[in-house]
Amino acid sequence: MYCWMRSAALLALWHATAACAEPLVSSPGQRSIIPRWSMQSSTQVTQDLASLSQPGTDVSSWYRVGPRGTVMAGLIENGVYNETDLFYSSNMEALSGHAAFRAPWLYREEFTVKPMAGQHYTLRTHGITSKADIYVNGVQIATSEQQQGSYGGHRYDVTRHLTAGTNCILIRAYPTSYLRNFAMGFVDWNPYPADNGTGVWRNVEVLQTGAVSMSSLRVITDFHNPTAKGTDTVNITLKTELHNKATHSVPVTVNGTITDPIGADQVLIGGTFTLRAGERKTVELESTVNGPHIWWPAGWGEQDLYKATVDTMIQDTTLRLSDTSTRQFGIRHVSSYVNGYNDTAFQVNGKPFQVLGAGYTPDIFLRFDLERVETIFQYVLDMGLNTVRLEGKQEHPELYDLADRMGLMVLAGWECCDKWEGWAYNDDADGVKWGDSDYPIARAQMLHEAEMMQSSPSVLGFLVGSDYWPNDRATKVYLDALTEMDWTNPIIASASKRGYPEALGPSGMKMDGPYDWVPPDYWYGDKEGAAFGFGSELGAGVGTPEMDSLRNFMSPGDLETFWSERDAGLYHMSSNSSSFYDRSIYNKALYARYGEPTGLEDYVAKCQMADFEATRAQFEAFSIRQNATRPATGAIYWMLNSAWPNLHWQLFDYYLRPIGAYFGTKVGTRAEHVAYDPATQTVWLINHSISNHGEREVAIDLIDANGKNISSTRLKVITHPTTSKQLQTVPGIQKIKDIAFLRLTLRDTKGKKDLSRNVYWISPRNDVLDWDDSNWYTTPVTQYANYTRLESLAQADVKVTIPDEKPVGNGRPDWHHLKVQLENKSKRPAVFLRVVARNVTTKEEVSPVVWSDNYVTLWPKEKMTLSVLLKGDIRDTGFEISGRNVELRAAQVPVSLTR
Repeated sequence: MYCWMRSAALLALWHATAACAEPLVSSPGQRSIIPRWSMQSSTQVTQDLASLSQPGTDVSSWYRVGPRGTVMAGLIENGVYNETDLFYSSNMEALSGHAAFRAPWLYREEFTVKPMAGQHYTLRTHGITSKADIYVNGVQIATSEQQQGSYGGHRYDVTRHLTAGTNCILIRAYPTSYLRNFAMGFVDWNPYPADNGTGVWRNVEVLQTGAVSMSSLRVITDFHNPTAKGTDTVNITLKTELHNKATHSVPVTVNGTITDPIGADQVLIGGTFTLRAGERKTVELESTVNGPHIWWPAGWGEQDLYKATVDTMIQDTTLRLSDTSTRQFGIRHVSSYVNGYNDTAFQVNGKPFQVLGAGYTPDIFLRFDLERVETIFQYVLDMGLNTVRLEGKQEHPELYDLADRMGLMVLAGWECCDKWEGWAYNDDADGVKWGDSDYPIARAQMLHEAEMMQSSPSVLGFLVGSDYWPNDRATKVYLDALTEMDWTNPIIASASKRGYPEALGPSGMKMDGPYDWVPPDYWYGDKEGAAFGFGSELGAGVGTPEMDSLRNFMSPGDLETFWSERDAGLYHMSSNSSSFYDRSIYNKALYARYGEPTGLEDYVAKCQMADFEATRAQFEAFSIRQNATRPATGAIYWMLNSAWPNLHWQLFDYYLRPIGAYFGTKVGTRAEHVAYDPATQTVWLINHSISNHGEREVAIDLIDANGKNISSTRLKVITHPTTSKQLQTVPGIQKIKDIAFLRLTLRDTKGKKDLSRNVYWISPRNDVLDWDDSNWYTTPVTQYANYTRLESLAQADVKVTIPDEKPVGNGRPDWHHLKVQLENKSKRPAVFLRVVARNVTTKEEVSPVVWSDNYVTLWPKEKMTLSVLLKGDIRDTGFEISGRNVELRAAQVPVSLTR
């Protein structure tokens, strides 16, 4: 299994190609990644690594893999394992503890350079899990004591080890222990990958410079508030560390250029410096930008980005380029403070920034697909969220570049548990306690991650702890490294209020749950994770995939267990040692509130309703209380996405298919919105924007299960930026007998357009919580709301059509906008309608896809037009609609639109 053979002929051809290949680097300032690797288990080859790292060694039996990837990612790339098979049922469990992953793995590659006099070469790592020995041309240049940690980025001078022509690098990556190594673990998010993330998961680069090299640029601005006096100019400082690698003094001229978002250059007057042999010196370039373009989060303004370029020139007989560095940045200011309630609040460009976000996870095998991440970020913004939290999953520079361009804020930081939080005062984690040798590793990791993120305007802050705060010694290491990297963003002790180091003060973030199901009323309470303060990770534990996705990764037996056995452990929930290995709390509520399922499809349909109301309630409650006496300053839903096909803790599924939880979130976070507070039975007006204001009209309509009107109210209201206010109670709500439907509509009367439409199903009794019996992941319910009347709704007749309007793109030729029109032709409500785009040939659900709305409820005789942005050939696309009381209907794209 582990000898993926390559023919000798192919190997000979590859060596011949390598011999005549263009040099990997050939000019000063050039940086190139190792483009591919040959990968093999150390058990399959000689242990003489010096010999193995010589050019020309026969590696025909090794796997060929990409520039970065874990062992499992490489084996999947080579067809040893198949992702679909691994993820199906509990197949992946068979790899747990496999002997192949208990030994080191080798990554080897040959490359060409043509060393020249006066030129220097650096090998740069960005993190190898868990630790590694590194050899170049038979010489060990780094030991596993030096190269440690998933984020351990280092530079190694390899100038004297390279020769003209073919060279070789060999990396021995050691097996990862989450409890002993600084690695990326998943705790209870999902089963662990068989290799524990071992391997060269980030790029390895070769850099060429003249005698003087530069560090990455660091950018500092004095911008704080766009409305403050003097913001027609902004002072910008660029900093870099120069390193003279020569054995003699060298005069260096440093020049820089800033390019603004519209392409105009401003030359920075640099300076000339003399560096002694081996000297390192930090230099600064300063400039003033007139009429600055300010970077804003999405929805608040433009994402204007500048580019800074700095060159170092060496003066001898002529002025020659020695090194160059380029950095993208934005002019913006982020700050945070802990208010009088010991809650953290953020500001962006002087405006109060309520964090509405979710926890991001990478792929279970740490594979990075930029197009997939872009779709995930597009989903985040489409849902109305503004932030992703990275709990020790810092990924790659491309992620931050993408967030910068899209205007999505990133709250980064170290992860919880395992080795990362092996503190003497932490009895909750099993990680090996920190010793003296761990602090240099921590410093290297902090320096590297800070350098990577320093200029990104999307970075909201960095949490140097998650569940627990770092001890004083580690705190100093982190703060010193951040200071060295000119970090200007908030630094927060941890994501909880368990404690804090004196140097940082209180974190102002709560981690009081929930992580499992709670009813909508929960968020309107005043205890635990309810909507007040800053909730760093919390949610009702929902995110059930729809049928198409479930059948992709669950066997018929799994599916039978999934819907029919309330308390069964489920492999695709969490690790089997987790409190979240089953759906017992969720199912108890589902059965009580929506009725006992009659089959798999009925169970999944009820789950979507439960999930929709759960996420909507969380985000509406935090939105309603954005300017309360004790404001709700932020909420990070747990979680955004899944590392593999999962059954909860996600807002869309692994296959990038939006689900009920997605659209509940999208409704609950609209920029301007009108929402229902079930605890007080009142209607609230919400405004998340920083500029929208003026007159609005609110419509409050209440009908019973048969479509009979109970009450209808119209209000003229005034809305103000970043403000929520209570309007009134819902008229007639005391008249509800079994179930009613409440429709809230917000209309811009001047612009003559609807801003928000929101439908609730309401029981005559609310859920009742037993707050005193709360634990860290849920709060028990002593009385459930009753929605079982949904079981006996009369059928509604809904017509679905595709208007004959020419589809438009979104600037990308493979994406198309279409409209789908729904019409309820009956006299009763059509409840919880889901529209699905489906490939008419394969019958598969189309994804990715972006809907204006979905899982909607129509009033009697009501029409609604949905818009959809989908990828693919619309000639092969059809649409299906179904609902709680609507039979499956289909509609085809008109022939005229496919021409």
